[in-house]
Amino acid sequence: MTHLTAIVLTNNEAEQIADCIKTLRFADRIIVFDSYSADDTVAIAQRSGADIFQHEFENYTEQRNAALDAADEMTDWVLFVDADERVTEALGEEIRHKINLPDYAGWRIPRHNYIFGILTKGAGWYPDYQTRLLRVGQAYYDTRRKVHEVVNLYGAEGTIRQPILHYNYRDLAQFKDKQEHYARFDAESLYSKGVKATPRNLVLQPLRQFYWRFITLGGYRDRWHGLKLSLLMAWYEYRKYQVLESMWQKPR
Repeated sequence: MTHLTAIVLTNNEAEQIADCIKTLRFADRIIVFDSYSADDTVAIAQRSGADIFQHEFENYTEQRNAALDAADEMTDWVLFVDADERVTEALGEEIRHKINLPDYAGWRIPRHNYIFGILTKGAGWYPDYQTRLLRVGQAYYDTRRKVHEVVNLYGAEGTIRQPILHYNYRDLAQFKDKQEHYARFDAESLYSKGVKATPRNLVLQPLRQFYWRFITLGGYRDRWHGLKLSLLMAWYEYRKYQVLESMWQKPR
């Protein structure tokens, strides 16, 4: 029988982890790969039946690679799930079917993103494919990407039909906090490559981001919600280049 391990990366996810684990019972093993949470994440996960590994967080890519290495030799496949994601029964059944098919190194899964409680299908949030179902030994994350991580597959990739549910960004405060975090990561990545911010970047890149989100990716279909998200993402594109500019003014 093909062995499947579900892995949840966590840091202070006490509010989410129990509900997440409940949706992963179709897996043969559940691992919570924790970066030393200061809340009750680990205790709740243990009570929910998960095995616990703890690993100091360096960046998202290194964390996922470390989690892959933690899966024991009995594991044939790993499914990565975030604490704010839920696997439906239909998706679980499809995953169990797919891992028995030969010749695939990984499968990408579409996501239904709920932003501020609203299912968002425009502005780039659908289908939002995530390559999360990985054959052990045939997948590794690209260490050159520290955020918005990319997985390298040594074999074919398939596409799963059923979506994973993603309850990200409960409110505007959480959205701003996460996007500020991503903007700084992206700025650091550009800085490490020697890219400098120009006055043109500060004007044109946010405008391009807005047009891409609202027009090209269909944010207008979500009406006011899509407009709001497109404007927010344009602002954080501006923030990325603003942070990059400050790095060059005060080199580290």
